[in-house]
Amino acid sequence: MSIAVGMIETKGFPALVEAADAMVKAARVTLVGYEKIGSARVTVIVRGDVSDVQASVAAGIDAARRVNGGEVLSTHIIARPHENLEYVLPICYTEDVERFRM
Repeated sequence: MSIAVGMIETKGFPALVEAADAMVKAARVTLVGYEKIGSARVTVIVRGDVSDVQASVAAGIDAARRVNGGEVLSTHIIARPHENLEYVLPICYTEDVERFRM
């Protein structure tokens, strides 16, 4: 199984919550966290099988765009990220989310 990382950056927290909810409902992915960037920019991060992450990100984009005032600023999927990324970036499974891991 190839593990991937999927990210959606939104403008506004309500759009992020809507996107995150749609993402975990659309496919077998684990929400590993979110990052507040500033200037109302927030990024949600999910992990799972490559095809599941692709479906999840697509659902999250649609959901975030339906929020009044919500705006999708950027999205990205990284298939098979190098293990070193987990030590530097906030994309790893933490103890808090381990029980939700698919």
